[in-house]
Amino acid sequence: MISIPLVLTPPHPCSYLDDQQSQSVFVHPSQKLSTPIYSQLIQQGFRRSGDEVYVPHCPHCIACIAARLAVHDFKLNRNQQRCLKKNSHTKAIIKPAIFEQAHYDLYLHYQKTRHTGGDMAEASPADYINFLSSSWCDTVFVEFSINDELAGIAVVDCLDNALSAVYTFFDPKFANQSLGAYAVLWQIAQAKLQGKEFVYLGFWIEACRKMAYKSNYQPLQILRNKQWQNLS
Repeated sequence: MISIPLVLTPPHPCSYLDDQQSQSVFVHPSQKLSTPIYSQLIQQGFRRSGDEVYVPHCPHCIACIAARLAVHDFKLNRNQQRCLKKNSHTKAIIKPAIFEQAHYDLYLHYQKTRHTGGDMAEASPADYINFLSSSWCDTVFVEFSINDELAGIAVVDCLDNALSAVYTFFDPKFANQSLGAYAVLWQIAQAKLQGKEFVYLGFWIEACRKMAYKSNYQPLQILRNKQWQNLS
C-alpha cells in the first residue's frame, strides 16, 4: 500500500444532474503517477482525465458509482449480438495516443452535432489531446473504419489487469452502426485476448440517461461501500 496525497475541489455545478453541486477529490499534482499506481487507484473508484486522477466526493449525493465488467462473466444480450453483426466488417486499428488532425476534426464534429452548446465543441488541439491522452498512462487510440472511412475513435487505457474505457467519439453519419456500444464490446473481446480480468466503464449514474446505459452490460459490477458487487 502507498500513501497518496489528495486535494478536494470547491463545489461547482454538476455536469450530469441538474440543480446539483459537485465536488471531486484529485490526486495532488506532487504525486508521481504511473500505470501501475493508477491500476490500484481505479480499483478504488478513481478515474483519469488527462494527467489528472480524481473521484467524486459530493457531500449530499452518491449518484456517481464506479462500474466495471468481469470480462469472462459477460453475457451478450440480443441488441449486443445485433451490434456485433452490424459491425462484422468494421475494422479496428490500435494507434498511439498522439495528435492526428483527422481524429481531432472528427472529435469536433462529434461534439458539435451530439453535444450542441458544450464547451468541448470549442476545444483547441491542445485541449483535445490533453483531455484524452496522458504523459504517464499506457493509452491507445483505437481507430474504427467502415468501408475504409474513419468512423470512430475509442480511447482506451491499458492497465495491469484491465482495460479502461476513457472516451469514445464517432462520425454521426454512422450512428446506425451503434459504434459506442461496439467500442465497449471490442474492448471486452480485447481484454479477453490480452488475458485481462476487467473492463472499467467509468461512472454509472442511474438518473442520467447518458451514463445509465452501462447497466446494459451484464453482469455489471459497481463499487459500493468500498466493495465491488453485482448491480443486479
